[in-house]
Amino acid sequence: MYRIAIEKLYQWKESKYRKPLIIEGARQVGKTWLMKEFGRQAYESVVYINFDSNSRMTELFASDLDTDRLIMGMELFVGKKIDPENTLLIFDEVQEVPRALSSLKYFYENAPQYHIICAGSLLGIALHEGTSFPVGKVDFMKLYPLSFKEFLTAVAGKQYAELLDRRDYSMITAFKQTYIDALKQYYFVGGMPEAVRSFAEDKDFIEVRGIQKRILEAYEQDFSKHAPASVVPKLRMVWNSIPSQLAKENKKFIYGLIRKGGRAKDYETAIMWLCDCGLVHKVSRVNAAGIPLKAYEDLKAFKLFVADVGLLGCMTGLHQRTLLDGNNLFMEFKGALTEQYVCQQLKTIDGLNLYYYTNDRGTCEIDFIVDTGEAVVPVEVKAELNLKAKSLKTYREKFRPTLSVRTSMADYKEEEGLVNLPLYVVEEII
Repeated sequence: MYRIAIEKLYQWKESKYRKPLIIEGARQVGKTWLMKEFGRQAYESVVYINFDSNSRMTELFASDLDTDRLIMGMELFVGKKIDPENTLLIFDEVQEVPRALSSLKYFYENAPQYHIICAGSLLGIALHEGTSFPVGKVDFMKLYPLSFKEFLTAVAGKQYAELLDRRDYSMITAFKQTYIDALKQYYFVGGMPEAVRSFAEDKDFIEVRGIQKRILEAYEQDFSKHAPASVVPKLRMVWNSIPSQLAKENKKFIYGLIRKGGRAKDYETAIMWLCDCGLVHKVSRVNAAGIPLKAYEDLKAFKLFVADVGLLGCMTGLHQRTLLDGNNLFMEFKGALTEQYVCQQLKTIDGLNLYYYTNDRGTCEIDFIVDTGEAVVPVEVKAELNLKAKSLKTYREKFRPTLSVRTSMADYKEEEGLVNLPLYVVEEII
């Protein structure tokens, strides 16, 4: 299975400014597979250490963090020599031994010749809880579920993904039914690697749904196992409310939908926990369109999306027969799947900051506003072929953006600074 992230790992390996790398991402998005596959492709040797329930490694890192001593201990543990230039060191579930995270500082300062990659299912939480290592001594990379382009490579062939990369829109339009069919499948299957692999091999939607249910059950178990006991009930309530939040016409997160009379202070910790472990994307509102958008962020208003469109479909009980019903799938529960899909694809693009816009009266809403660092681009999401977009017209008249994007099931078209981008090409937005 091809992951675009492996190209970033090659760039990391070759960088003269290389630091120990931490890969962040939700459970089961493929972090372990990616590290091992990269090691297999790019190094003569791989030393893989899983810190989960590993008493020897806990003891090794418990005393002083001298790098020579740590390397010797790891060599004894795995039974082979670690060649700094030709061996990839993988620390998995590294959050289980916080001093292993702390050691990365000393590897960077005293032994930069070693190539070290770390990951962990709940690493984001461990980092936010103040695990001791200085900022600036490590590199970070986020890993998400497979994007649509990666899914397309797995189920239809890399030539279709390469065609999207080339942005040959006349050719893309000629083969649009292939893309539409794959997009429908992606809405159901999503991008969790186990689900994609199963579907690519067997095309069995029932098996895919079983995998998704197991993943969701594992997430629920993580709540009980890792979150503070006082937060667990609120975590479940926030998590289970997300489908109904997205089913509203206005998808702004409403605390009262979780529980009557619910207030921000009751659920802030639970939402932060879900964000830290990569299970949800929090997209905040902005009330203006200047650069940087973060300066105009309204911290009280936001939307919550889950990590994967397939998991959202599973949470809502989306039936596979919906795939056969024309393009109605894209309008399923007020276009929530489509907005989830677009959010998920935009999140995979490096250097893109994601928000949404409403004016103060609430009469104009733009589904997403992206800050590329050089420009602010409004993105209107249309789940059907009807392209009338009153809010986008109002926004353009007010802010005069050089580029506006409307993504829908219609073919590619460009006119006077407004680009209609088919949903299956949304990754090519910049």
